[in-house]
Amino acid sequence: MILDLQRFLAQERPYWNELDEMLTRMRERAGTGIRLDEIQRLYYLYRRTASDLARVRSQVAETELQDYLETLVARAYGEIHEVRSTRRIRPIHFIRVVFPNTVRQYNRALLLSCIVFGTGALCGAFLTVLDDTNKSYIVPSGFAHVLQNPSDRVAEEEAARLDHLAGNRTLFSTELMTHNIRISIMAVSVGFFWGMGTFLLLFYNGTILGLVFADFIQAGESFFVFGWLLPHGIIEIPAILIAGQAGLLLGGAVLGYGNRNSLSLRLRHIAPVLIILITGVALMLIWAGIIEAFLSQYHEPFIPYSLKILFGIAEGIIFLIYLVFSGRKADKKPNEVQPGIEGMVY
Repeated sequence: MILDLQRFLAQERPYWNELDEMLTRMRERAGTGIRLDEIQRLYYLYRRTASDLARVRSQVAETELQDYLETLVARAYGEIHEVRSTRRIRPIHFIRVVFPNTVRQYNRALLLSCIVFGTGALCGAFLTVLDDTNKSYIVPSGFAHVLQNPSDRVAEEEAARLDHLAGNRTLFSTELMTHNIRISIMAVSVGFFWGMGTFLLLFYNGTILGLVFADFIQAGESFFVFGWLLPHGIIEIPAILIAGQAGLLLGGAVLGYGNRNSLSLRLRHIAPVLIILITGVALMLIWAGIIEAFLSQYHEPFIPYSLKILFGIAEGIIFLIYLVFSGRKADKKPNEVQPGIEGMVY
């Protein structure tokens, strides 16, 4: 097919100019970091320009245009490899900017994760209210503490000796962190099965949570259950939801609805997002594990339930403000992302 040079230039030159301007900006602010959407856009422009160069080499005799595109491609190639080799790990920047911006960028997947989890919680609560014996069919036999009578559980927890709790809290905290992180990684990895594994895991975990709350509230132990679960759950539950968000994004990439890229390319594009989300989830679960072991497990008469509930509410408000507003100034003007990324998400 013969190349229509004038039409080709009119169509492709804006992309070359954008790549040239982006490379110049990156060089001017070297060492200040680069956002994920900028990396994705840079990679897209680099691939498009390299493709244009191949077409020019094969069909156009203008050496000046060819020299210009070769220089532009070489600059982009050097910038990409320089960024990969010199990027520094900046934990504060990751926590303050990268993680919350990434969660917000893919808010539709997060909303779907919340809906699935919430639906499971409503089902669990309904089944428990309908018939208290239903929990024995839902909860695995290994979770005897969930199957226990709520009033007996409260009496047992409140009678626990303070020195016994203190002696086991470090081990307990470690076990909680590793268990919850393992579950979150599973929520992401099972998303590879077209997102269905993540759907099931979110729904089931929501069902267990709804069951526990309904069981304790029915038994008149609502003050206990909120004081017990709120301090750590206010962070732990969002962590599970964000892990579900990552799993759904992975499922969307595998499905590739509306995306003509190959599966391997779609997975490469979404991989940085998944790494960011699961890293943030791990940090959240570490905090939740510490709170659960060092605060949630201490009940009256050691710590008043009202104090624990107020702590959980304050913690939740702070986290919500962080997730909604943190890093927005660094993302005031987001660039257009790599075509196909939006087609990968729900």
